[in-house]
Formats: sequence, structure tokens, C-alpha cells
Amino acid sequence: MTTLSAARRPDPLTGRESRPELVWYAAYGSNMHLDRLMYYIAGGRPPGGARTYPGCRDQRPPRAALPVLLPGQLYFSLESKVWTGGMGFYDQTDDGEMPARAYLITPEQFSDIAAQEMHESPGRDLDLAPALKLGSVRLGPGRYETLVCPGQIDGYPVLTFTAPWRRADAKVTRPSAAYLRNFASGLREAHGWSTEEAAAYLVARPGVAGAWTTEAIMDALSAEPPNGEPGS
Repeated sequence: MTTLSAARRPDPLTGRESRPELVWYAAYGSNMHLDRLMYYIAGGRPPGGARTYPGCRDQRPPRAALPVLLPGQLYFSLESKVWTGGMGFYDQTDDGEMPARAYLITPEQFSDIAAQEMHESPGRDLDLAPALKLGSVRLGPGRYETLVCPGQIDGYPVLTFTAPWRRADAKVTRPSAAYLRNFASGLREAHGWSTEEAAAYLVARPGVAGAWTTEAIMDALSAEPPNGEPGS
């Protein structure tokens, strides 16, 4: 999974994905890093992390990974306990496209990753049918408890998580330098972007725009991350 391919855009759902054997989990934050995602799958505590993940019932690595462009926009809001500053969220109804990284995994693995994102214990299979039929479904009130399906790739549905509110209704929050470094390195790993390309993308995101200059982002992305930085 080290060879980069051209970014894919999800195609419309066909209706044949209601009981999929595999799904694409589209990660747009820390889990764009495969090594970070593997803590959700195999369990353990990331370097510098404050949380130990129980892992999935099925601990096999993803069958494939590819760069994707999802319809909508990344924005930053609320306050991250790990990174400090704003957290990354996805508004699938907004204009534009959001780069992400899609991993081909089983529905069981996706359910267990979702449970850990929602700070619940893995082990319960999610009913994915409502999200595949409606495009999104709210599973709970939490920050990452809304399930979104923006389409399918190669016959398998693309799924991700976000907050239940729209970007226009959120109070945006300035993200930390460490979080921006993590996003930039994830974009490098997933899409092969340069530091300049990552900075140009991030500086226009709600929460970053007006709070960070391009020069300040470039300085932050070029800086050597401290030892034990979360997700590093």
C-alpha cells in the first residue's frame, strides 16, 4: 500500500451495497496515517498518546488504501483534548472537495473503529443500511457519531464519521500547530502532497482562515515536531 495512485471520487450508490462484504473507511484526520489507524485495528497506545485503544475484533490490516476526494469541506471546531485547538470535522453538504484516505476493511472492522471514535467498547455491528440509503444517519449526539456515505468506489460503499451539525452552524476554532503538522503529513502520505500544497489547502479551511497565515503554517509544517507529539 505504499504506491500512490490518482485520487478517486466516489460514484453514486447503486443500491447493491446494502449488505456489503467490504467498505471503504474514509479517514480525513489522524487516521490518514496507516500506522495511526493500526492502533484502532490492532490496539495499543500511539506514541505520545493519552489513550489506549482496545482494537478491533478482526485485527487484519486494510486490504487496500487509496487517496480520495470527498464532496464537501473540512473545518475545525470545538477543542481537542489530544491536540488542543480545533478538531477536524467534515461537512458533506458544503461546497468544494475534501482530500481523505480510504481503507478497504470489513463492516465489522468499521463498526469497531466507529465505536472507538465514539469512545465506546467495540464488539457491536452497526446497521449500515440507513446511511447507505439516506447518505447520512445520526447515531448519537457526539462529535463523531454521525455516519456519512458519500458514494461508492469499485462497488464498495465509502463511509466516514463527523459531527451532527453543519459547518455553517458551528463556531470554528483555530487548530494547533501540532494538529496542522499531522494533517500535512497525512496528506503527504495519502496524496503525495508537498508542504506547499498542504499549506495552501489548510490555510483556506474554516477555523484556519484568518487565524493562520500561509507563512505561519509553512513555518509550523517545516518545524521539527517535539518528541512524543500525539500521532507522530
